Amino acid sequence: MAAAPAATGQQGRTSMRSALYAGNSTIVVEDRPAVPPGTGQVQIDVAYTGICGTDLHVLHGAMDHRVQIPQTIGHEMSGRVAALGAGVDGLRVGMPVTVMPLRWCGSCPACLAGHQHICHRLEFVGIDSPGAMQQQWTVPAELVIPLPEDLPLLHAALVEPTAVAVHDVRRADLHRGDKALVVGGGPVGVLIARVADAAGAEVVVLEVDPHRRAVAEKLGIRALDPALGDVAAEVAAWTAGAGPAVAFEVSGSAAGLTTAVDLLATRGRLVVVGIHNQPRELDVFRFFWRELSLVGARVYERADYETAIDLLTDGTIPARTLITHVEPLANAAAAFAALHGGGTVMKVLIDCRRSPHESL
Repeated sequence: MAAAPAATGQQGRTSMRSALYAGNSTIVVEDRPAVPPGTGQVQIDVAYTGICGTDLHVLHGAMDHRVQIPQTIGHEMSGRVAALGAGVDGLRVGMPVTVMPLRWCGSCPACLAGHQHICHRLEFVGIDSPGAMQQQWTVPAELVIPLPEDLPLLHAALVEPTAVAVHDVRRADLHRGDKALVVGGGPVGVLIARVADAAGAEVVVLEVDPHRRAVAEKLGIRALDPALGDVAAEVAAWTAGAGPAVAFEVSGSAAGLTTAVDLLATRGRLVVVGIHNQPRELDVFRFFWRELSLVGARVYERADYETAIDLLTDGTIPARTLITHVEPLANAAAAFAALHGGGTVMKVLIDCRRSPHESL
């Protein structure tokens, strides 16, 4: 079909504000040309974009081999459709949406086996191509996922990290009544704990940061400080000496990996969620001795996104409790600094709206 007009009040805009990674641990905000949607594309008025650990990795140069510097980054987002390119069906101007930022080739062995989300040539939008930390974002229509009208866009910015948690729990083959240990209580760790709890598991989080432990406790999740006391003894008491059936390693640290392996039950399942950029030593003998299983969990599938939307909409995931900072787009660099600095920070969002009074 012919390209639809932009939403009311959006016509004629040719420039917008965008936060870009400029290299050398620098975020700059500047005017960039707005990109009108071409055939099969959708232009989105971005409402909120979240900052995650991967974005911090980008900021610190760990992904300079993938990012086309200077580049707009960000992939956790919510917004409304501003305009449609030719040939786009099933969406309408003004519709609340989010984006599943994965593009696969469709022809590699992973894709042909039905595992498109881990395509051998996967493009992660927001890293390998421009992302959502801008006022308007134009993306392929197949990446756009409609949202319920009753899900606040502020909360909907957490769909992507919630989908990560849903996928991790699904990969764990978790059963009702299982005891699950989450090593690392950052945003994804706490989301995994909430999703696992909703699935009927009994969950304990290990986290050294007192603020993150407090957030977990506020969400009804027991949290322990692994640096204090005898955590092994506490976990043994919790599991009647058996150990947890599942351990999610979310910290990305060598110590977290060791702790998770040491505490697992016989035939327990270790789900590796945290990104370990360096090779880690692993006690393979313990895997042999206790017949443990090692499971990788990377990104998500469409079904995980749909489940995440449901969990946020019905309040199973209390998004507002996790969102500790909302900064305007102009303050994007300060928002990154706040997240990197730690302290009383959990989830940081960038408000990308052109005006805080826009009905987004």
